[in-house]
Amino acid sequence: MAIEVFNRYESKYLMDTQSYFKLYNELLEHMEVDEYCKQHDFYSISNLYFDTPHDSLIRMSLSKPKYKEKLRLRAYGVPGEHAKVYLEIKKKVMGLVNKRRTALKLDEAYEFVRTGIAPLYQEYMNQQVLNELTYFLQIYDLEPKLYLSYDRKALFSKHNRDLRITFDSNIRTRRYDLKLEQGDYGDQLMDKGQWLMEVKAEKTIPLWLSQKLSEHQMYRTSFSKYGNEYKQLLKSRLNQPVETIPTEKESILYA
Repeated sequence: MAIEVFNRYESKYLMDTQSYFKLYNELLEHMEVDEYCKQHDFYSISNLYFDTPHDSLIRMSLSKPKYKEKLRLRAYGVPGEHAKVYLEIKKKVMGLVNKRRTALKLDEAYEFVRTGIAPLYQEYMNQQVLNELTYFLQIYDLEPKLYLSYDRKALFSKHNRDLRITFDSNIRTRRYDLKLEQGDYGDQLMDKGQWLMEVKAEKTIPLWLSQKLSEHQMYRTSFSKYGNEYKQLLKSRLNQPVETIPTEKESILYA
């Protein structure tokens, strides 16, 4: 069964392709690729993010509060109507990331978010997470807002399975056709040749990894895929022609 509850710290780093290959090859001294990457060089992850009509969740997140949360639907590859997907709440409290998710069939997940009524319990579901999702859907009026997918390479430590490093590239987004089964396509979020590395650990990272990051002059950055897409959206709205600039009331909502 897939892990359904995560508590860990996540550090993010941006790099170019040359830096990726250099660091990746050195990491293999201490780490190994996960099961998905043993079968394929990369695997695709598709996400559907939900937010309020006024984008309250992502706007709160960008204000960098001590506590923030979001809801997304995740699939590996492009799912079919009855494929297993994961509906998850991701929270961040004082830098600690908590992710809670349950497996659902795609049509069950859509209906759950639309109505706020949990599906009839099945063995592949996590009842406690279903209860938490039901409460989350009661306090927020949510709708699908963003499709976001990317290609991932993942590594686990050979000595400590709590340490995981992922490399994401080809990040694609769209704000139309907001269905996971509609296909794996969209506009590029980052420049060609850019990579996003995430180091995920329950506690502190090992000394060897800290030294490796220092040797390669890798420095932590704040990079939220959803957050950066939203900032680009706001920038594009500000650059609209005069005749299509939002009204004063709309401008307040976009601030």
